[in-house]
Formats: sequence, C-alpha cells, structure tokens
Amino acid sequence: MRVDVFFGASSLTSADVHGRVVVVIDVLRASTTIAVALANGARTIIPFDSAQEAITRSKSFERGEYKLAGERRNLMISGFDLGNSPRDYTREAVEGQTILLTTTNGTGALVAVQGAREVLVGSFVNYSAVSAMVRAAARSESDIAIVAAGHDRHFSLEDTTCAGRFVRSIVKGVPGAELNDGAQVALLLDKKYGSDLPRLMAEATHGRTLAEAGFAEDLVLCSTVDAFPVVPVYQDRHVTKLGPDRER
Repeated sequence: MRVDVFFGASSLTSADVHGRVVVVIDVLRASTTIAVALANGARTIIPFDSAQEAITRSKSFERGEYKLAGERRNLMISGFDLGNSPRDYTREAVEGQTILLTTTNGTGALVAVQGAREVLVGSFVNYSAVSAMVRAAARSESDIAIVAAGHDRHFSLEDTTCAGRFVRSIVKGVPGAELNDGAQVALLLDKKYGSDLPRLMAEATHGRTLAEAGFAEDLVLCSTVDAFPVVPVYQDRHVTKLGPDRER
C-alpha cells in the first residue's frame, strides 16, 4: 500500500485521492477548529471555498439553526458569527448548530478531495483518534493520501510536521508501505519538531503571523496533542463526528 503526502489543495489531482482514505490537515487552524466544534456538540460543519457560498447556503436554514463562520487574512469575516479561532467554538456557542465554515486553506482542501473513499480531518488535537482509523485502513491495504492544506494553500511547516506524525504511525504498523517524496519529507520534519511543538509553532511562518495578529493562545491550543479526541468524517459535503449516531 502507498502513503502519499501532498502540499496544498492546488497540487491535487482527482487521481491523487480517488478511492483512497484521505486525511486533510490544517493545524492552524481549520482542522483544529473542526475538531473542537464537534467535540463541543456542533451538529455538522459544512465547508465552503468562498464566503459568498456560505452566505447563500445559510438562506436555506432558519436563523438560530446555524452559525456563519470563517476568516480571511486570519480575521473573522465581517458580519459572520464566528471566526476561525478554535477557542471561540465553545459548547455555548456551537452546541446543536450547523457551522457554515469558510477559511483560507482548510475548507478549500476539503472541497478539493471529492472522490476519496473516506475523508478524515486530522490535527494534533485529535491525532490518536484519527491515527487509529488510518492505521486500520492501512492494515487492510487501503492507500492513504494526506493533504497538508498549508499556508495560502502552499507548503507549511506545521501541517507537514503533523502529516509526518501520521506517516510515522502508519509505517510502524505497515513497515512495507511505499512513501512518496512528500511523505519522506514529512517524516524528517516530524523527527525534528515532533517532540517540541511549541518550537514548531514559533518557527512556522503561519504561527508567527497568527501570534503577531493576537492569536498566540490559539497556537497553544492547536499544539495540544489529543486534547479533543474526535474523528471528523467528511461525507456528502458535511463534516460530522464519528460515533454511535454516525456509523462509518
């Protein structure tokens, strides 16, 4: 079986994800925010490429059933209910709500992986839960594609390091797995930064940008391994939590 890591949605082709188990990673911050929202009781999250698409879709809901959420240039979109800071997705804010989410990187990556056999949303905060699912798929000889959403949809240190953690887990269980160059690079970054995530956040370009914008506390939350042990599954354009009421 193969494990491939891809950098940014713009690099993907349909063949890269078709029939595969895919993990989409946007540590800073969409995949972290999705995990936090679902852990705190959000009903479902619907990702959109653009703010206008989210606004248009909101018209099909009754007010009070949904939250418009998203960011551009790290800041909450004007007129929206929530930005992309996972700290804002408290139980009081999101429980029972449908979250209509658009972000610069993560939601575009989710929209880009249509045709996958299964799509999971991974980050440091839900690493072990998602990793267990991915290892099981790998042991059944399913090919794995990991999409590091990146910064401005290009390579980012934090997403690639997180991808490397997933790759390391897979190859430990399936030693003969074939890795593309992206997966090899991800492993090297995990080796360098995996035991020092605060250093990773401090040295990553997006981490520095967020800290300068006033979101330093987000970096702490986003680097807390297994703080929100949920498995977000993206299917039929909705992200929901795997659990008793959501079977595979």
